[in-house]
Amino acid sequence: MARVPSAVLNALHRLPRVPRALPRRRRSPRPATATLTLAPQPRPWTRAAGLVAVVVLGAWLGLLIVGNVRVPVGPMNTTMTLRPSVTGGTKINISPLGALQLDSHIAPVRLDVNVDQLDPERSQALVDHPERLSGLQDEVTEDIAHGTADLAVRSCVAVVTGATALGLAVYRRPRRALAAGGLALGLLAASGGTAYATWNPDSVLEPKFSGLLSSAPSLVGDARSIVTEFDVYQKELARLVTNVTKLYDATSTLPAYQPDPTTLRVLHVSDIHLNPASWKIIASLVEQYRVDVIVDSGDTMDHGTAAENGFLDPIEDLGAPYVWVRGNHDSLVTQRYLEGLKNVHVLDDGRAKTVAGLRFAGIGDPQFTPDRSKRTGAEQSQELAGARLASALRDQRTAGTPVDVAVAHEPSAAREVDGTVPLVLAGHIHREETEVMKYGTRLRVEGSTGGSGLRAIEGKYPDPIETSILYFDRDTRRLQAWDSIELGGLGLTTAEVSRHLPKENQPGATTSPSPSSGSSGTPSATPSTPSP
Repeated sequence: MARVPSAVLNALHRLPRVPRALPRRRRSPRPATATLTLAPQPRPWTRAAGLVAVVVLGAWLGLLIVGNVRVPVGPMNTTMTLRPSVTGGTKINISPLGALQLDSHIAPVRLDVNVDQLDPERSQALVDHPERLSGLQDEVTEDIAHGTADLAVRSCVAVVTGATALGLAVYRRPRRALAAGGLALGLLAASGGTAYATWNPDSVLEPKFSGLLSSAPSLVGDARSIVTEFDVYQKELARLVTNVTKLYDATSTLPAYQPDPTTLRVLHVSDIHLNPASWKIIASLVEQYRVDVIVDSGDTMDHGTAAENGFLDPIEDLGAPYVWVRGNHDSLVTQRYLEGLKNVHVLDDGRAKTVAGLRFAGIGDPQFTPDRSKRTGAEQSQELAGARLASALRDQRTAGTPVDVAVAHEPSAAREVDGTVPLVLAGHIHREETEVMKYGTRLRVEGSTGGSGLRAIEGKYPDPIETSILYFDRDTRRLQAWDSIELGGLGLTTAEVSRHLPKENQPGATTSPSPSSGSSGTPSATPSTPSP
């Protein structure tokens, strides 16, 4: 073994000694704040969603408490309020009768106008000076503009105060509370700007009236009572539609199309499907609206058997001529029976008939499917029937006796006459639709005036009873306006009447060419108080 030199050993002894083991340092306990820093923090979108919820709730509460003003609108004393809404618009509440709904604007806020009372002096002035009705639209628009300006100021205060107060209660931090108030003000300003940009003063020309009436047949409820007490039901339902038309006349103080004494009034019905209540309703409408002619676009029956023919006998006593085309639930047996009834005019094969000053032409449904079956080639047969009707309409125009109104049961057949007649009526689909087709013909599809018939009581939500009143100018024989009438399904108590104007008849509209003449336009109607 090699020896270590003594010089090296002496140097090592002079080095400081290192302890064999270092003592372990005890870790001091972490302060409580360290634990809090490790807790998961709320995500930014969660905080934002919470802030938005606080803002919306606070703003809504503020509007409920403060946001309303009292203002006169035309002959009415009203209270205006802003309410959150998905569709916007204006709702005029006429308690306890119902409400008028106007598509006045598109924004996430709805303007509620509660009619407190009619001012006797202003109302009497309109009665004494009916010429003032022509300027009522401008007066109403100006009153609403002044009222909404005042309401906007109050609503800003209410929204900011409500959101700030709720933000302070939730967050307990003034800065967050002020942020909530500022966001609420921004949302209200954006909503107001959208409402202003989409404001449509002409919406008062097409009001929609609805309401729950105390005279409705509330004693008729479930399907069993409808069957066992049907006579009571149909009398009450007829009284309901009578009252609705009267209330619509009494409450529609806003201007709309005013039929003059020479106006032709056509009641369009369809798809009665053996519902005996329909005759009571039709008779009531004929009397209330002073109807000149009734047009039935088919499916009056359910199976088209000879045993059902007695159901048609009340047509003779409805008080107006009855124009009819065959539907797919009506048989040739049904058609021959109707041809034998007085005051009934059956349309088929495009032959034209003049009734109450209007020239009608129509064609029966080529299909007879009382079992609701779908046969091969059904659509093609409808189009062929429509083409035959269109050919007959062109022949009538060439002969100098153009048809005013065409009638078919199925819309697919009715579409084939586009460009050959100003208006074509149809049914079949059990819901109301209106459109102006490519070549200028207006297609009006009626809903079920029988509420889809007595089969409707089988469902939980029965179909409504739908019909409409069409107003024609006696000189030009063109459609001027129409009222859509809807009653709640069997046993229900709701009713609705809405007024509609063709675009060419609205104020400021230019005349458009007629599909039957190619050059003559439809004159505009003077807006005034609507009357059934």
